[in-house]
Amino acid sequence: MNEWLTSKEYFLVDVSVSADNCVSVEIDHAEGVWIEDCVQLSKHIEANLNREEEDYELEVGSAGIGQPFKVLQQYINHIDKEVEVLARDGKKYRGVLVRAEEGEFTIVMKVKEKPEGAKRPIMVDKEYTWKYDEVKYTKYLINF
Repeated sequence: MNEWLTSKEYFLVDVSVSADNCVSVEIDHAEGVWIEDCVQLSKHIEANLNREEEDYELEVGSAGIGQPFKVLQQYINHIDKEVEVLARDGKKYRGVLVRAEEGEFTIVMKVKEKPEGAKRPIMVDKEYTWKYDEVKYTKYLINF
């Protein structure tokens, strides 16, 4: 499966197997997931599994737009896009994802701050950085 994913520039988001042998494979791509590619990957996986040994149901699909990110590559693909972060303390943050690396990620938010000596607050860019285990979720914000 990895060679198929790499050859098409897809990456694996999640694989799960339920108690009743339903194998669910989630994939993603920087430019979105095409149904034709899901069908091709499904056929590729089927060709490498043996129903004679074990009966199973196979589902191949995209990670889903607006769903929380599960892997680093999803963060990387959404750099310079607006995201929502729900921190472990229950606070939500909305800003532009500007950095994502192995241990942490950073967003920039517009916040009101009153500069020293100023009469009124102004909007400024403020960076917020979290380790991945410090947030409940991060997801892409769809704007219409």
